[in-house]
Amino acid sequence: MPKLDELNPRKRSRLILILIILALILLAAPAFVWMRSSNAYLAQQRKSKMSPVIMVPGSSATENRFNQLVNLLNKDTDKKHSLMKIQVGNNDKLSTTGYIHRGDREPIIVIGFKNNHDGYDNIKKQARMLNIAFESLTKQYHFNNFKAFGHSNGGLVWTYWLEKYYSQYSDSITVKRLMTLGTPFNFAEKSIQSPTQMFLDLEKNKKKIPSSLSVISVAGTESYDSDGLVPEESVQAGKYIYQKQVKHYTTMTVTGDDAQHSDLPQNKEIVRIIEQYLLDNKSAPVPVKKGEQ
Repeated sequence: MPKLDELNPRKRSRLILILIILALILLAAPAFVWMRSSNAYLAQQRKSKMSPVIMVPGSSATENRFNQLVNLLNKDTDKKHSLMKIQVGNNDKLSTTGYIHRGDREPIIVIGFKNNHDGYDNIKKQARMLNIAFESLTKQYHFNNFKAFGHSNGGLVWTYWLEKYYSQYSDSITVKRLMTLGTPFNFAEKSIQSPTQMFLDLEKNKKKIPSSLSVISVAGTESYDSDGLVPEESVQAGKYIYQKQVKHYTTMTVTGDDAQHSDLPQNKEIVRIIEQYLLDNKSAPVPVKKGEQ
């Protein structure tokens, strides 16, 4: 075969053109495959009718924390909610139990963490692990919207996740509603005049929270100012993060039986609030005091 510099100018130009075209085809092929795959994924997302409720438990609790809550919810509706539970290990490996029934448009997915310890550093780690599980769920189920629920520190994990991780999904996945239950936005401090570093960070980055979100913050009061563990003022501190940042911010207070911090997820009034304000399939109005900002 003659060398390139031995060819006459016309043949050399033709050969160079052919080589350029082949190179462009080789470069374009992976992009074409990726584009087809991406378009197929987005098409599945647009057609998806699934809108899961994703729950995160608090410190020291596992992915089994809401078993009784889900049982109570399923007693009140003809359409039963599937329950799938995911534990994120310290090595970021996902372990799944339960499953989502075919055709279930509003399954409940609980994400727990092997590292379920308290403290701001661990909340940041748990938010990162939540993101690992969330990304896996989006790839498997292709949903385009969801609702979030967090008990105690689970509400902090969701808040940190919204500020740090949600933007990577916001173009294609909408978080419709967030319900926090007994969430200590200022940890154990009884006054906002003594802000924790976590509260200051969450307040500083609140502009990253989507403005289309509706937030329901529920406090329990076993005594006049606490649910036995979390001061009510710490729960109410959430307004400095969400109020005037999201579309709707509603606060509620539950008193009486089962208003102690660890009992809140099983509280029947809480179940009615979830049915009325968090789920898409609404039930009867909830007789509780509320204040909407």
